Amino acid sequence: MGSWFRRLIGPLAIILFLALAVIAQQSQPTTQPAQAPASGSLEAEGANNSLSPEAEDKLIREVRHELIMLPYYNVFDNLSFKVDGRTVVLEGQVTKPVLKTDAGNVVKRIEGVDKVINNIEVLPPSPMDDRIRRDVYQSIYSYGPLFKYGNMSVPPIHIIVKNGRITLEGVVDSESDKNLAGVRANQVPGTFQVTNNLRVVSGSNVPKKK
Repeated sequence: MGSWFRRLIGPLAIILFLALAVIAQQSQPTTQPAQAPASGSLEAEGANNSLSPEAEDKLIREVRHELIMLPYYNVFDNLSFKVDGRTVVLEGQVTKPVLKTDAGNVVKRIEGVDKVINNIEVLPPSPMDDRIRRDVYQSIYSYGPLFKYGNMSVPPIHIIVKNGRITLEGVVDSESDKNLAGVRANQVPGTFQVTNNLRVVSGSNVPKKK
């Protein structure tokens, strides 16, 4: 019995050893040969997205020009943007949904722009806000010291109204003009809050529509 038992155990031991070897091999973590090419591809993409200072300045000027030239853009809208390589992030507030769409489309067509992130907020329709917009416009631009800003195709003091809250955006020539605009906005009945974000830029030469 001992002899035939030893003869049986021999092949079984070999089979068991091979089975364990296969299991051990399968349990090892698999390598990812695609990782190296993927890493190289990302680095190349990053290099392509970088712009020289001159190219970035040109891109900023072109984006600003295209936004200013949008046909529905007016004093009750506020458009701003950031340039990150070849990506342009659009921000601000508009009263018409079409303006948000047009802004994204026109910037996409600019040479050198690979991606546009459109974060522009469309303000909710509101008869009360519409009334406040008109009254604030009249209060600011009909006032003697501020009347000069109304002569531009797109006046530089932008009046953003949301749920009765006013935000003034844009540029003025002096600190006194900034303060006057804030005071005039505060005098409009029915407003809950006025935030004055006007920037003082001497000789405010904002781009104009032609």
